[in-house]
Amino acid sequence: MTKEELLKRTKDFALRVIKAVQALPEDRVGDVLGRQLLRCGTSVGANYRAACRAKSTADFINKLKIVEEECDESIYWMELIVQSGLIRVGRLAKLNAEANELLAITVAALRTTRASANRKS
Repeated sequence: MTKEELLKRTKDFALRVIKAVQALPEDRVGDVLGRQLLRCGTSVGANYRAACRAKSTADFINKLKIVEEECDESIYWMELIVQSGLIRVGRLAKLNAEANELLAITVAALRTTRASANRKS
C-alpha cells in the first residue's frame, strides 16, 4: 500500500466515523461516547499525515505509535457503543473491521521501520 493510498484510507475512515457518531442517540451517553469516538477516529488520519512529514526515523516511529493508539482506542469506543446497545453490531461491523485493518497495517509498519532502524545502527 502506498503512502497516498493510506492517507486516503485513513481520511475515509475519519469520514465514516463522523457518520457513525451522527447516528448515535442524542442523549448524555451517546454524546459522551460519540465525542470519544469522534476524537480518536478522526485523529488516526491526522496523525498518519503527521507521520508522513516526520523529520527522522525516530519521529516517524513516535508519530506512528500515536496512530496505533488512536486506532486501538477507536475500536474500544465502538465496542462500548455496540455493547451498550446504542448502535447494532451490524451497523458498525465494517467500520470496526477497517479500524482493525488500519491497526494491523500500522503495527506492521512500526515493526518494519524499527527493524530497519536497528539494522542501520
